[in-house]
Amino acid sequence: MKKNEKEFVCLNFSIFVISDTRNERSDKSGKLLQDKISSYGHKVLNKEFVIDDFDLIKIALKKGIDNPSIDIIILTGGTGLTGRDSTPEAVKSLINREIPGFGEMFRYISFEKIGTSSLQSRALGGVAGDTFIFSLPGSPGACSDAWEEILKHQLDIRTKPCNLVELIPRLKE
Repeated sequence: MKKNEKEFVCLNFSIFVISDTRNERSDKSGKLLQDKISSYGHKVLNKEFVIDDFDLIKIALKKGIDNPSIDIIILTGGTGLTGRDSTPEAVKSLINREIPGFGEMFRYISFEKIGTSSLQSRALGGVAGDTFIFSLPGSPGACSDAWEEILKHQLDIRTKPCNLVELIPRLKE
């Protein structure tokens, strides 16, 4: 990715760790995201643990969307295929527009590393109001791949030829 001469824009993030078992002590993925986001120069305003339940995820996500200080929400966990994995459904119920390319790119990157097992990922991206939302698998490797290969570039206004940051002021149109 090429960088242009624009000045870096610090974005405010909220992280939701979706899990029936994770907590501050056992969490690896949320911590990894928090560290990567902060070290890149952005701010993580909050990190929450949410039980993998459609209604609870939706309530937490709605609070994040309604917070005018939050630019980006990243959820990690609950994207698999089992009965308890309800993150994609909760996200889809609240977004105005899906970003199909995010999930496609994520699975392509995953395929290069884990082969056909990547088809089990239901990672997705979308927009709700003026907030970008990205739902990632719960593994640290998946979170690292999503950040390093996609998100850190698209969430940097200096990335050419275009990036998601440039769209933030226009999201409410």
